Amino acid sequence: MLRLTVLYDNEACPGLTGSWGFSALIETGTETLLFDTGWDGTLLLKNMEKIGIDPACVNKLVLSHQHWDHIGGLPEILNANSGITVYVPASFSENLKREIRKRAELIEVKESIEISDGIWSTGELGEKIKEQSLVLCTEKGSYVLTGCAHPGIAAILDAALCHGEVKGIIGGLHDDDRFERLEGMELIAAGHCTTHKEKIKELFRTKFMETQAGLKLELTTY
Repeated sequence: MLRLTVLYDNEACPGLTGSWGFSALIETGTETLLFDTGWDGTLLLKNMEKIGIDPACVNKLVLSHQHWDHIGGLPEILNANSGITVYVPASFSENLKREIRKRAELIEVKESIEISDGIWSTGELGEKIKEQSLVLCTEKGSYVLTGCAHPGIAAILDAALCHGEVKGIIGGLHDDDRFERLEGMELIAAGHCTTHKEKIKELFRTKFMETQAGLKLELTTY
């Protein structure tokens, strides 16, 4: 069973605090992965504490792209966890990669790679803004976890299809209006930077779910 918990989003469940940015935790049963860090590391750690997650237990950190609202909490996570491995798109600035290497093991991602058992990076996608998403493989198909989806829904889903049929997408969808690519999905959990959230909700009312800090999803694995 894969358990996904949204830790940081514009909106939040009662008892947690929302703020501009995104972060999610993935628990596989053998490893714990953090995807993005929001922009306020102190707030991220507070939300984690309230949910009952020790940042020192995170094995791997995946950063989707080099925008402040997805990497702002990086210093606090590195300070709280000295043994973490950090996966970043190879296009990250050399200065930032050098600073990360001082505190953690750094892995630069260019092509699609398996980050954990059944969890794959799409590889570095996009032209103007380089970004990686995650593909979470389950017995029902795969689920895509995005930061902002700057490369576009089509490019991300095309990259994910090599891991099987995509059953759902979770995260920020930015201003993409290729709504037809969402047809047939069982779950569309959108939040953060999703410009057309209301339109997506209208088109896929029974499949839509708004992401917010505190949201928990359980995805059946192989």
